[in-house]
Amino acid sequence: MGDSSEPAGPGLPSPSPPPTFPCSGCSLAPMVGKETPRPGRDITGHLTFPLLSVTLLVSFGSSMLYGYNLAVVNSPAVHIKAFYNTTWSQRYGYGLAPGPLTLLYSLTVSTFSLGGLVGSLLVGVLVERYGRNGALSRSSLLVLLAGGFMGFSRELGSPEMVIIGRCITGIHSGICLSVVPLYLGEIAPKNLRGFLGLVPSIFICLGVFSAQVLGLPELLGELLLLHCFPESPRYLLIERDDVCGTTRALCRFLGTPDVQDVIEEMKEEQQSLSSVEMVSVWQLLWDRSVRWQTLSVVVVNAGMQLSGIDAIWFYTNTIFEKAGIPISQIPYATVGTGTVEVAAGLIGCFTIEKLGRRPLLIAGFCVMGICLAGITVSLLLQTTLPWMCYVGVVCVIGTIAGFCMGPAGVPFLMTAELFTQSHRPAAYIVGGSLNWLCNFTIGFIFPFLQMSAGAFCFLVFCGVCLLVALYVYLVIPETKNKTFMEISHIFATRRSFLSVPAHLRMKKLDGYGALESSSLEDKDFNLP
Repeated sequence: MGDSSEPAGPGLPSPSPPPTFPCSGCSLAPMVGKETPRPGRDITGHLTFPLLSVTLLVSFGSSMLYGYNLAVVNSPAVHIKAFYNTTWSQRYGYGLAPGPLTLLYSLTVSTFSLGGLVGSLLVGVLVERYGRNGALSRSSLLVLLAGGFMGFSRELGSPEMVIIGRCITGIHSGICLSVVPLYLGEIAPKNLRGFLGLVPSIFICLGVFSAQVLGLPELLGELLLLHCFPESPRYLLIERDDVCGTTRALCRFLGTPDVQDVIEEMKEEQQSLSSVEMVSVWQLLWDRSVRWQTLSVVVVNAGMQLSGIDAIWFYTNTIFEKAGIPISQIPYATVGTGTVEVAAGLIGCFTIEKLGRRPLLIAGFCVMGICLAGITVSLLLQTTLPWMCYVGVVCVIGTIAGFCMGPAGVPFLMTAELFTQSHRPAAYIVGGSLNWLCNFTIGFIFPFLQMSAGAFCFLVFCGVCLLVALYVYLVIPETKNKTFMEISHIFATRRSFLSVPAHLRMKKLDGYGALESSSLEDKDFNLP
């Protein structure tokens, strides 16, 4: 990026030269602030052991649990319904009809999303009070509580405990789904931000496929080890004004004592935000200076869930069964989908820094749209063309692969990249809340949509995927290898380009709106 005299970005004042921060007792502090930022500096870094370790740790202990809970009710659906039906019979002397039983099962599936919505609304308060690292550590205790509810539900004959446990687990996932990419986005160098930001999506795919026994060890690993790693340096400097802590954290994560350029870049952002307080969700939604960023977060996060991926994950076995796969072969088909999920996630993770964010998002949503249309065609024609059932299976696997390749992780990464520090927590609340709200909607209505619309229900998801891909292509710029302030400048330029010029305004003429141009006012135009 250029020197610090550049505009700070949309709605932010131009920064003054960054001051020197005193920091007694820190041997590395004297080098901070002694030089002005060097024009054209390239702030990059390499992958260090602490960076990789903390990325794997938070992904394994948080993102993997989220992925696991997305799909954990899929395979045992028959047993869950049987447990509900048996318990109902013991209580009231009669079993549940198919309709109420489907409703109760849908509530079990979707209450996880309701909990996630609550968790996403708590993100702003938690990261401000406890920091990014502290919020993740404390939220992990919720899974122990949820495990207790669900573990004793059968012994106590209580379906309500299953639902409550799913809700508490959802609160944990709602917090982690926003805080993990926020934490990783702030500690990663700009040239590694995409790679590290997509690692959690790989663990989400692994979680979907993992066994339930993995839940407790990964939770304890996070509780015991996460405190060994520093807090986000950007949080320490910009929000806590802790230069000593920032320097130590950067040296630990980057593996070098030469962190002056990185701190100077953070101080530029801090200076630009010196007169701007942390904004609330309401202020973010009404802030016209970041309306394109906010709209982009809304579109990609809503599109991520309305793409129908959760319907595919929640009801994979049902889809395979309707596609004509014998029940005895469905577990093997599920193994295939799990393998493809992880492979696609790895492809996205290792190519994002070369291809960029936009290509992965556009290609992922387009592949999903095409495959969802293919599922509809296969379900319609499989009665007359038996081999179409295998086309349906390929399309299901293609939908999951397209999702894991980009849309699974890039929206969370882009939420961190599109905003400066003052707007970032509120942006994660908006994106996370919308994500979970759409997740709940799909999980709850899909069984009924499937019963009413049949194979055509997937065409709705196909349309959503293609529209989101078009929006990304037209509106969202590439953010690869750019600092947060450089991305803010891009949107500032785009905002001025898309806004109506000052000399061209609407003028009311005899009750009708007309364009008025000041450049034309000084000239006389006579009609023939």
